[in-house]
Amino acid sequence: MTRSRHWRNNLIGYSFIFFPFLVYATFVLYPVFGTLQLSFTNWDGFERVRHFVGMANYVRMWKDPFFLKSLYHNLIWILIGTSLPIAIGLPLAVILWSGVKGFQAFRTIYFMPLVLSSVVVGIIWGWIYNPVFGIANEFLRMIGLSSLVRAWLGDTSTALPALIIAAAWQYYGFCVIIFLAGLQNVDISLIDAAKIDGASSLQRFFYVIVPQMRNVLTMIILYTLIGGFKVFDLVFVTTQGGPAGATELLATYLFKQAFQLNYVGYAAAMAIFLAFLVIAVSVLFIRLRERVA
Repeated sequence: MTRSRHWRNNLIGYSFIFFPFLVYATFVLYPVFGTLQLSFTNWDGFERVRHFVGMANYVRMWKDPFFLKSLYHNLIWILIGTSLPIAIGLPLAVILWSGVKGFQAFRTIYFMPLVLSSVVVGIIWGWIYNPVFGIANEFLRMIGLSSLVRAWLGDTSTALPALIIAAAWQYYGFCVIIFLAGLQNVDISLIDAAKIDGASSLQRFFYVIVPQMRNVLTMIILYTLIGGFKVFDLVFVTTQGGPAGATELLATYLFKQAFQLNYVGYAAAMAIFLAFLVIAVSVLFIRLRERVA
């Protein structure tokens, strides 16, 4: 009787697991294995026969200067795009947490950009950076810095930083909300003790508050790292990787290879590489975080 009851309980548990796993396998695992299979072919998306080419697509990636340039841009995006919203969001969250009047209103205002889709954000910032009527250039003219006026998204030296700023604007509100949630677990008595010991506001921030926010910081950094590798819509709506490939990222270059040039096998190889890169960076960051802790 005991074994029969134990078997029935396990069957009920497995039944709850089976259907979510079936959905996951259908929409995640099956496409991943299909993409892996395509990465070893030279399929163009139309032919019925897919010719096996082995590791040729993976070798081709490292000989492709445009792929290497896209990878370099992605690394820049990750380094700056990860640190910038956190550098903005954490101080803002601490200020709001300290008891600023209008807390609810500010929290809502900061979070609003995240509600917008990346396509809408791209259109908005395309207007801001417009060289003719954009707010950015109008502001520079207004304060007497007309020499800095330029086509922000048409200049190879400013296009990528301009898009990173737009992405940080959209994402920093998420950081504020998550940090506010994490600040609820900060030990106030440690802050009071630091005040008594004569610690300044900056010292209390860096030596008392930030150490207690380690787990929250880990989650946000990991989330932004993964998001940095997947950036597509914001870039595609605004510059489509231009000018002259100055904003080309792995996702946009992969899209062009697959759906514009019909190199589906090559694009599949880049997709597999991108997936393994995300996993490797995530695991490496978690391991380093565990050692520091």
